[in-house]
Amino acid sequence: MAANYNNSAWFYDSLARLVYGKALVNAQVYLLKHIPENAKVLIVGGGTGWILEELVRIRPSGLQITYVEIAPNMMALSKKRNIGNNQVTFINDAIENIDLIADFDIVLTPFLLDNFTNENLIKVFNRITILLKPDALWLNTSFQLTDKWWQPVMLQSMFILFKVICNIEASKLPAIDKCFEEKHFKLVKQQCFFGEFIGARVYRK
Repeated sequence: MAANYNNSAWFYDSLARLVYGKALVNAQVYLLKHIPENAKVLIVGGGTGWILEELVRIRPSGLQITYVEIAPNMMALSKKRNIGNNQVTFINDAIENIDLIADFDIVLTPFLLDNFTNENLIKVFNRITILLKPDALWLNTSFQLTDKWWQPVMLQSMFILFKVICNIEASKLPAIDKCFEEKHFKLVKQQCFFGEFIGARVYRK
């Protein structure tokens, strides 16, 4: 059974703010400045869609956005967002089930890749990679473990919570960095947030 974020749609953003303050938002917003004008953008796992309104602040028009979200309740919230004069195509499905033209300049994966086992991460990662143009940018935010004693405790608590509520498949962080390395993505820029527990990275294909 696939993860079902419908169960968390009504409280997800509030819980994130309660636990992390503005760190989750700041990590994602940090990456948006790397999106050029008139880009073709793929957002996978956009959640409640607040990122669309942040995009309008930076690029009020000219973007062609394909917004992929598997949870219908999350998608319903996303469709209510202000998208400015950008063009947005909403697709309520898993990215691996969708046939898209492989011509995206940018992909955003906001805390998406953390949710998978290593086996399924590779499938999703490969699918997204195929959809990107040469030299496209991959903007990724993920949790990460450094040398802070509290990080594994907080991470395990999150996995337990979302396994119970949303039936996520992961019980530990998958090898996200390894996927980027094996596909020869180049790390262009990175920034850490919330005591280095959150990593925001820009990769070039």
